[in-house]
Amino acid sequence: MRRVEEFKNVLAGVGPRLRDLRRRHAITLAALAELTGISESTLSRLEGGGRKPTLELLLPLARAYNVPLDELVGAPETGDPRLHLRPVTRDGMTYVPLTRRPGGLHAHKLVISPTAGEPELRTHEGYEWIYVLNGRFRLHLGDRVLVMAPGEVAEFDTHVPHWLGPDNDQPVELLVIFGKQGERAHLRARPTS
Repeated sequence: MRRVEEFKNVLAGVGPRLRDLRRRHAITLAALAELTGISESTLSRLEGGGRKPTLELLLPLARAYNVPLDELVGAPETGDPRLHLRPVTRDGMTYVPLTRRPGGLHAHKLVISPTAGEPELRTHEGYEWIYVLNGRFRLHLGDRVLVMAPGEVAEFDTHVPHWLGPDNDQPVELLVIFGKQGERAHLRARPTS
């Protein structure tokens, strides 16, 4: 009988947990519905406890929030604080996502392998902030070419044609923050006394 009560309590906690996650991620029901393919009314009833959480509903939500399924249902802690990051590699670049929320700023560790051929400048929506972690980094930004060393930072509007890569035959490692158009990342220092 005790396990049945525990199960009911876990299910009852899913709705408030989902509502809290959505609010922390500052995403509307409409935007979440578009992202997951789940109707706004179903999402609302799920958050309010009027709809039972099912695997078919929870899996797209876990993916949208980029959280493990056990976080949505309030599974007990395993004691393991490690994050299990899933790198993605394409076009000689390995992206390691460091943030988990839809919308807003996204942080990645980016490792770029040396490539053959001429840089191809591209544009896209957004704003980018780059911190060089390791290696010699070359940034083509419009008509300018900048070579940067570890510890140096650049930020730019991604509507400006740009290309990122190593300046030599060694990979370069970067911390990259992507934001929506007009959204910028700024470091704030404490005022000196």
